[in-house]
Amino acid sequence: MRTRACRSVEHRPWGWFETLGEGPGYRVKRLCLHAGQRISRQRHRHRCEHWVVVAGQGQLECEGQLTDAAAGTQLFIPVGAVHRASASDCALVIVEVQRGDLLDESDIERLADDYGRLEQC
Repeated sequence: MRTRACRSVEHRPWGWFETLGEGPGYRVKRLCLHAGQRISRQRHRHRCEHWVVVAGQGQLECEGQLTDAAAGTQLFIPVGAVHRASASDCALVIVEVQRGDLLDESDIERLADDYGRLEQC
């Protein structure tokens, strides 16, 4: 089986992420949410995600359930589940493992966003 290592950083209004590696049906990313920032409330139709907090503090949300986040906190996000991560007064770093048929940014359905990135119907 071939895997591909990637190390390009992509900046977003909430912080940045980099793809650490990927292969058939999976992708591993590291996300860094800057202090006081959060990603959009979103869901995915083609992938599940497993988040592991590796540094910082914040809050994780999945299907309305809120979890305080610190190093070692884990969250499994099933396909179709509404979710969000928020950093507190320090950066929040998450390792994200995606599994599914479609692993690119086109599988993000934003339901709420602090940065005006909702698609207009």
